Amino acid sequence: KTAYCTKLPTEQGVGKTGGGGDRDEPDADAGGSRPPRPAARRGRGLPFLVIPSCEPSQQTTGGSLLQTRTASFLCQKSTRLVTAFLGSACKGNFIQVTTKWCQQEQKSQKKLNHLESWQERLADVVTPLWRLSYEEQLKVKFEAQKTILQRLESYLQMRNGVNVTTDAPRSEGLCCLLHPIIPSPVINGYRNKSTFSVNRGPDGNPKTVGYYLGTWRDRNIVCVQSDHLKNIPEKHKEVAQCYEVLIRQSPVGPRLQFHEGGYWRELTVRTNSQGDTMAIITFHPQQLRQEELCVQKEIVKEFFTKGPGAVCDLTSLYFQESTMTRCSHQQSPYQLLFGEPHIFEDLLGLKIRISPDAFFQVNTAGAEMLYQTVGGLSGVNSNTVLLDICCVIGLSLAQHASRVLGVELLEQAVEYARWSAAFSGITNCEFHAGRAEKILPQLFKSKEDGQSITAVVNPARAGLHHRVVQAVRNCRAIRTLVFVPCKPHGENVTRNIIELCCPKDSTKKLLGKPFVLRQAVPVDLFPHTPHCELVLLFTR
Repeated sequence: KTAYCTKLPTEQGVGKTGGGGDRDEPDADAGGSRPPRPAARRGRGLPFLVIPSCEPSQQTTGGSLLQTRTASFLCQKSTRLVTAFLGSACKGNFIQVTTKWCQQEQKSQKKLNHLESWQERLADVVTPLWRLSYEEQLKVKFEAQKTILQRLESYLQMRNGVNVTTDAPRSEGLCCLLHPIIPSPVINGYRNKSTFSVNRGPDGNPKTVGYYLGTWRDRNIVCVQSDHLKNIPEKHKEVAQCYEVLIRQSPVGPRLQFHEGGYWRELTVRTNSQGDTMAIITFHPQQLRQEELCVQKEIVKEFFTKGPGAVCDLTSLYFQESTMTRCSHQQSPYQLLFGEPHIFEDLLGLKIRISPDAFFQVNTAGAEMLYQTVGGLSGVNSNTVLLDICCVIGLSLAQHASRVLGVELLEQAVEYARWSAAFSGITNCEFHAGRAEKILPQLFKSKEDGQSITAVVNPARAGLHHRVVQAVRNCRAIRTLVFVPCKPHGENVTRNIIELCCPKDSTKKLLGKPFVLRQAVPVDLFPHTPHCELVLLFTR
């Protein structure tokens, strides 16, 4: 949860430090400017994003980085330098290379300005592309996805002997057709969830609410307020500022390190597009008696309902007593101090119920574009049985499919998916809770009735479990696979793709026909950061 200077921590692909995100001087576009949308529109009328079939070079957002004038710290740099950068990215973790490179370029220009603000330094770590125009950010990200696919083709051809030559359309030098990058509908303040830490600020005050700079290893951690971060909405910053006022008024100390005592810890803020706000305060109880804890909870409630915090107009306020770095609701229940137990979000006609620990894409408008893209690539229709290893995507496409089979690890996620389906009047879905590698083989045995299956897989950063790959590969009914990795440049995801596409291998129990990578569509859900979703279409 620390924002390292050489490594950018993430949450669903978005830079995250210590807790939330933020910035220093109010930005004119903080309200979230909306560029022109692609062909698709929100809502039920046109559920899928129409993906142009032209080459990326024909699109304004698909131009080569080597032919583009980039902003402040990228301009005046030779083509040779950029080529070296992309070469380094191809060999290693692109996110780390991008972050390091952007920071080096920024430092080279800032030697003349030794008074760079702490907030700008934080922005350079959490949102390394914030100094670029959004058009230039998209060009950087497009080149990154192109580099990832070039590396993938190299692995497929050289390490596994996979022949990727097909009659299908391909982008030059790539194993598949790479479409132009789809921009985020909202550029600034797009995050619907932010987590803020409490620690010592640049002025030495231990009750500073913000994001971390530095590392625990080097013992140079500084907690910087989030005023200058472009990806954090103003409402989140307002709640964080009020929380800082609360804990600075409190005689109770903050929890700076777990072995040093203290009480006040993280603040998480969640919002929806209707303007509802949920705040979750994490508090270490130490040795406080129950009546003393009740006093602290009453102080928090009073502050946000009748005190200075009332300006936040919270919909929900939760309090969690946590004795560990991270506690689930089962380990330490979230206690509702006042307000509604849930906030709700509308997503492509679905009603999504959001609790303190529920997973939901951090960019709501971007998630709609992502799910529309998945629907367009998969070709889901009334004859399709859709297997969804991640229940939200399948729900958003259920009205266009014959049946939806959802598999999720967390029982709570399955419960929420069932609630959303019932509330939205969706009756053609069934959901299964548990590990996909255990559920899928049994599920396929019961569903092998000759009907073609389209699978949608949206794994976490660690990629798919090997047995999930086995199950998908060996199910003959799966002809189409849409793979949406959270970390497309990761080693585990690369291994997943190699196992999906390699020749039959009895030693690895990969007995089904190999898949072929056909198309790739980058979707930007995280403006100002190097992160980007990459939707991959496989067929066989």
